Amino acid sequence: MSFHWFRTVFWLIPTIAVYTIVLGIASITSSFFDRRGHFAHGCARAWSWLILATTGVDVTVQGLERLVPGKTYVFVANHQSIYDIPVLFWSIPFQLRIIAKASLGSFPMLGPHLKRTGHMLVDRSRPDRTGIAGWASRLTANGLSLIVFPEGTRSRNGVMGKFKGGSIMLAMQAGLPLVPISVIGSRHVMKKGELTTRPGHVTLVVHDSIETAANAEPSAAQVRAVAEQVRDVIRPAVEAEANHG
Repeated sequence: MSFHWFRTVFWLIPTIAVYTIVLGIASITSSFFDRRGHFAHGCARAWSWLILATTGVDVTVQGLERLVPGKTYVFVANHQSIYDIPVLFWSIPFQLRIIAKASLGSFPMLGPHLKRTGHMLVDRSRPDRTGIAGWASRLTANGLSLIVFPEGTRSRNGVMGKFKGGSIMLAMQAGLPLVPISVIGSRHVMKKGELTTRPGHVTLVVHDSIETAANAEPSAAQVRAVAEQVRDVIRPAVEAEANHG
């Protein structure tokens, strides 16, 4: 077994478990009083910073000047590692929310917490257009943004997979601007299928936003076209590193 394996199993996992329990309790408790979820998001950012600092991951962010502070965006990123979530939550200075499976809503404590703090629970087999419109209005009214990973799975070698259209379609239905983000280098911190983590450097490139017009029923072709447009913006910087890594 390598040094990094022992470090991960006997130091990082127990330490991160403590962060998760303590900040998770604080986040859930706060949601009863702060229905916007801003304090809960602060807990998520603190959790993210602690994980990155403990692991030894530093992040460089390029392109934040392209964003309007407080505006509602759907941030669309490629997916290389489970570290992508703490990297993005710590590095993107917006109130970020996620899309989760509707089944999580039935979990005691967790489900109500997600709903109270602005996350979206989606039953993909039965889309709720009225619910999507209401959720989008709440995002905009409270200055919240969404982060999505349309690949649906992590890349082992840095080469990007196809983008699934579900989350892109939600943004199009709500008329929210899409912001492509290239996540570069996180695959070296913790590779898919491995328990071992290593210190590393991650670069985020924030690209220009892509506006969408609210469309309650975009066609499959329209969704595919926008998904490919976003993917084509993200892919060059990501795969340039993959080809040299």
